[in-house]
Amino acid sequence: MRKAVELVGLFLVAEGVSGTIDHLAVQPFFSFLLNFVNRVVIPRIDLLAGHELVANLAVAVLGAVLVLAANAGSSSERT
Repeated sequence: MRKAVELVGLFLVAEGVSGTIDHLAVQPFFSFLLNFVNRVVIPRIDLLAGHELVANLAVAVLGAVLVLAANAGSSSERT
């Protein structure tokens, strides 16, 4: 389960960073997958409209928190 949470976290970090790059410039690599949140989810939420950069960075931070939480949980299980 820890590996799955870690994998989702890494994907969210990549998604957030890619969305940020796509918002500032054009992202040519895996844009159909890595920019899903940036191109599909964010425009449909009125609260996030106009704040795409902040929303993408928040997705990246959320992913980093998931990775850190998965790693912290694994270190406490080992001891």
